[in-house]
Formats: sequence, C-alpha cells, structure tokens
Amino acid sequence: MGQDQTKQQIEKGLQLYQSNQTEKALQVWTKVLEKSSDLMGRFRVLGCLVTAHSEMGRYKEMLKFAVVQIDTARELEDADFLLESYLNLARSNEKLCEFHKTISYCKTCLGLPGTRAGAQLGGQVSLSMGNAFLGLSVFQKALESFEKALRYAHNNDDAMLECRVCCSLGSFYAQVKESMKIALQHGDRPLQALCLLCFADIHRSRGDLELSQLKLHCLSESIYRSKGLQRELRAHVVRFHECVEETELYCGLCGESIGEKNSRLQALPCSHIFHLRCLQNNGTRSCPNCRRSSMKPGFV
Repeated sequence: MGQDQTKQQIEKGLQLYQSNQTEKALQVWTKVLEKSSDLMGRFRVLGCLVTAHSEMGRYKEMLKFAVVQIDTARELEDADFLLESYLNLARSNEKLCEFHKTISYCKTCLGLPGTRAGAQLGGQVSLSMGNAFLGLSVFQKALESFEKALRYAHNNDDAMLECRVCCSLGSFYAQVKESMKIALQHGDRPLQALCLLCFADIHRSRGDLELSQLKLHCLSESIYRSKGLQRELRAHVVRFHECVEETELYCGLCGESIGEKNSRLQALPCSHIFHLRCLQNNGTRSCPNCRRSSMKPGFV
C-alpha cells in the first residue's frame, strides 16, 4: 500500500470513527498498519489507534501501539515524532497506573532537543506528569506540574488543555481534602499543615492570593474548632476578619465577606468580585461598583 492509498484509508477510518463506527474504524486502521510501507502513514495510523484504544478504556492495547509508534518514530529520525510517541507512551502508563514509568517517559519528552511540537505538546507532558505525581500522592510536585500545564494552555489559547488541567486540579483538591480528614482523625499536625499549604497553592496557582489567605484561616478555624482549642480558634476568626478588612473583600451587592462561605464567585473584567447569585439577581450587564461593561465575566 503506497502513500496516497494509505492516506485515503486513514481518512476513511477517521470518518467511521467520528460517526461512532469504532470497530470498523479499527479494522481499517489495522489493515493499513499491516499493508502500508509508508512510514509517515504508519506513524499517523498508530496515533489514531492509540487515541481510539485510550477512549475505549483498552489501555493495554493502547500501550502496545504506543511502543510500536516509538520504533516508527526512531526510523523516521524526527524529534517531533519522537516527542509525540513518548508522550503517548507516558499516557499509556499513566492509564495503567504505572506512575513511575509515566514520570520517566515525561522527563524523556522534556529532555528532547527543541522541537516544533514542544510548544503544543509541552503542556500535555506536564499534565501527564502531574497526574502521575498525584497518583503517587506527591502533592507538591503534582501541583507544580499542573501549574506548568496551565501556563502552556494560557500561552497557546488551548481551551481543551485548560479544561483537562482543571479536571486534574479538581481531583487534586479532592485527594488533599481526603488527606485532611485522615489527618484530623489521627491528630497528624504535620499532615494538616501540608494539606493547608496545598489548598493555599491551589488558590495561588489561580492568582487568588487574598482568597488563599481567607481559605487558610477558614480551614484552620475548622481544625481548632474540632479539637476544642478555643484560644487558637478565636485567633483565626480574628485574623480572617482582619484579612477581609485589609483586602476589602466584600460582595458589593449583599455586603457579606467573600471566602467565609463556599459560595460561587464571579470576577468581572474590572477586577471587582461578587457572589454569582447576587449578580444574577441584580440582572445588570455592567459592574454595580464602577458601572464598567462586564460582557466577559470570569469565574473564581
């Protein structure tokens, strides 16, 4: 099978796959792999097979095709193809919970000489590494990797990557929250401190420096309340309200302090922050504080 025929069959498989005829698409791609002598085409069809098996949850098959893709990339002697194939290998191991291997392959990706695909795939490499560190409960390194992935997403306007990073940060938050519960049950103060730092880092990574302080005081308050330590409890309640006064973090509509309750917030382009429910009830399309247009709100 030559280059043109290989390309036609790959496109045929993609059309079948996009119309939810997955098994027929896999059959077409497998035949291409068996019959084609075009290395570029083989590399591309291997990528299709890796993606399809990943989405179907067939992670051992995904790994098998990722390994073959590495060999094909080496034959092509192209750094961009090598980066892509190592990333697929890292993802395959991540899905199989082989987290140490995932980190190793991600480091290989990051250690490759400058490639054209680096700007596009670097964020995905950092995301995969972050997921692996999270799987190993190495929270600090996981968060650092997620922050790098988020920077790649913002710098390249990659909304899909940003969405995936936010999902991983949600898993991160849930896992740290569970660790906090265990720390409270066993009175493990060092683990409590680590969890608090992780919570603060999550907010810092999103640029919510003031909110991170408020959240820390709220969490500390709940810890000391559960332990019946009234003096420490009062200190954090006082510090919380001092932070609110210093930063003027009040909702401009209802007057309540922001951060005291788990209410959804909305930041407007002018940087004023309100409770989402208050803005929805207010019904205005401009900032209630400065009256500037707020057509493109962002959520906190």
